Amino acid sequence: MNVDEKDDKNKEDKNSENLNASNNTSIQKGTIKLSSPIKGEIIELSKVKDEAFSAGILGKGIAIKPSEGKVFAPANGVITTLFSTYHAIGITTDDGLEILIHVGMDTVQLNGKYFTPQIKQGDTVVEGQLIMEFDIEKIIEEGFDVTTPVVITNSEICADIIETELHEIDKEELLLTALV
Repeated sequence: MNVDEKDDKNKEDKNSENLNASNNTSIQKGTIKLSSPIKGEIIELSKVKDEAFSAGILGKGIAIKPSEGKVFAPANGVITTLFSTYHAIGITTDDGLEILIHVGMDTVQLNGKYFTPQIKQGDTVVEGQLIMEFDIEKIIEEGFDVTTPVVITNSEICADIIETELHEIDKEELLLTALV
């Protein structure tokens, strides 16, 4: 591992710690629905080319191969983490779920290039609000996979997480249902 890779790993580790830090949000019991933050093709999380996601280490969820470079808030909540490289966003929903939207595989290496956040850490967002834009074509030209995992990082609090049965999804269509 070279120095740049270590720096990238340290950035990821530090941001992951922030994302997983307790924020004392109370969890609402019942059924919590999350809309799709991205328009595109649904992919099982187990098929993602990153073991942290495919093995469920970062939580349960689903992945989307985007057809447009826009990310929308999947629920009302607060931006709890905006990675300095803009490739990933953490949202704590008003219901207490902690959501990670990770645009692409290894895109941390782009250091923010081709990503334009529309929010900042600490902002309150509403479901359907545009929170990020990214240039799919440029990211692919740079050799990166744009498959985007959407995971509930505190999924251990859920009795079950039900994934959409759709193969193609549009923003704001039902993506995940968490039974808490």
